[in-house]
Amino acid sequence: MVPPPEDPVVSRALEEGPEQRYVGDRDLTAWPTAVGSVLVRLAAELRQRLTPQAVLLVVLAVGLVLAAGLTALAGAVYDAVTEDDGVAALDRPLLDAVLGLRTPALDTAVTAFSALGGPVGMPVLAGVVAIGLAVAWRQWTPVLLVAATAAGSLALTVVGKVTVGRVRPPQVDAVPPYEVSASFPSGHSLNAIALAGIVAYLLVRRQRTRRARTATVVAAAVFALLMGASRVYLGHHWLTDVLVAWALGLAWLTVVVTAHRLLLTLRTVRHPPDPAEQPRSD
Repeated sequence: MVPPPEDPVVSRALEEGPEQRYVGDRDLTAWPTAVGSVLVRLAAELRQRLTPQAVLLVVLAVGLVLAAGLTALAGAVYDAVTEDDGVAALDRPLLDAVLGLRTPALDTAVTAFSALGGPVGMPVLAGVVAIGLAVAWRQWTPVLLVAATAAGSLALTVVGKVTVGRVRPPQVDAVPPYEVSASFPSGHSLNAIALAGIVAYLLVRRQRTRRARTATVVAAAVFALLMGASRVYLGHHWLTDVLVAWALGLAWLTVVVTAHRLLLTLRTVRHPPDPAEQPRSD
């Protein structure tokens, strides 16, 4: 079967230079594990019937379904909360501990920072960064990957809140403005780790030095950790809401990055770059 031709417009939008196949010395189109080999084989079979862009969408859709299933299963953590065992036993003691740390000035600062991870703040922040990278690099890959990450993050948050329906910490222990939606999982924390992670992924593929790549990954991780901590500090979420959100965010980030790597692999097979153009790591 002859593979269907690529959409020339989308193909140009997703055009990748040879150097973008690498993070340092690591080739993103190399799949040394058995699982990776299976994924590439399945993607290649799909490529016989679909365009590379369609394969990307299929992988994202399947990954989103699997991640949504994980979100529903995460309701088991809620059972741990009600039974007061395991890590859930830290929820109430930790909230009691942060009550003693609050000051008016710190409350204001943490509230302002937390707003960056909200349903408006985080997509806007990530969107601005993505558009800036798209303009600077003259390709739409940053916008497409950030948009896919944001859409999946929102879907997982909605599924989790509807499935579990956990009540937030008491308003008497929270810093206003108060939130009334379900508590589990923390959407701010999920958004932060998924979107900061995909921006870091985009950046490290362009950065030539190990120091720059390390700084980028650390900055993304610190941002996500602080966002989750802010939700507990403000009394808007329990610790377990944040922990599960981080896990789900990492799972979805892995799906998006894997889907993009598969697309790079399919394109590389058809248009292998000159090995001499492989970037050097410091």
